[in-house]
Amino acid sequence: MKKVFFLVWIVFFLPALLCAQEKVEAPVWNVGDKWEFTREGPMEVVGIDKNGYVVKFLGGIFLKSLTGTAIFDKSTLNILSLLKGDKRKKYLGARRKILNFPFTIGGKWEHRYSRAYQPDDKQTFGFFIDHDFLETFSILRWDTVEVAAGRFKAIKIEYKTRSGTVALGPVGPESTAWYWYSPDVKYFVKCQHEKTYREGSDLLGAREDWELIPFKVIK
Repeated sequence: MKKVFFLVWIVFFLPALLCAQEKVEAPVWNVGDKWEFTREGPMEVVGIDKNGYVVKFLGGIFLKSLTGTAIFDKSTLNILSLLKGDKRKKYLGARRKILNFPFTIGGKWEHRYSRAYQPDDKQTFGFFIDHDFLETFSILRWDTVEVAAGRFKAIKIEYKTRSGTVALGPVGPESTAWYWYSPDVKYFVKCQHEKTYREGSDLLGAREDWELIPFKVIK
């Protein structure tokens, strides 16, 4: 009887345990890899150099008001810098570490950054105010996700952000979004925001959900 129970345990629980503990390493991106999304993007790898992957983007994991070219680290896929002509400016903004390989179910990390913005009121007399942001990332589980581009096995990541003044730290209300990363796609296939989600002090406010539509990746 004990042997039968042990075999049943192996069949039903061991695969789930191994899946939960496995590490997912950073994908290898290639020039020409491209992802398009509803409401956000596209995003395309246009070059590779010693510093990392050169990627053109529009919104997506960046602020929705931001577009241009970024450098992603090869080993972690952290966002290293933004390109403006031949100049590189270190990127310290939102979701710089949303891709922070290797991924492990249950893994957690944080990122802090500050950003200046100009409020739309007369009390500041045109001056900019510095805001401090705290982001937390949690890898929740494997999901099977169906989007416009198809059906994929994906890792669900919970993202939380809150803001406040630099003097007081991140004391404002917290906003939450969820991202699904697929190893087969080598990037996110879906993003969903809670109804009350706000982009911190970003005057653009709420973000819309998006999902993957046509994409091309070189295996």
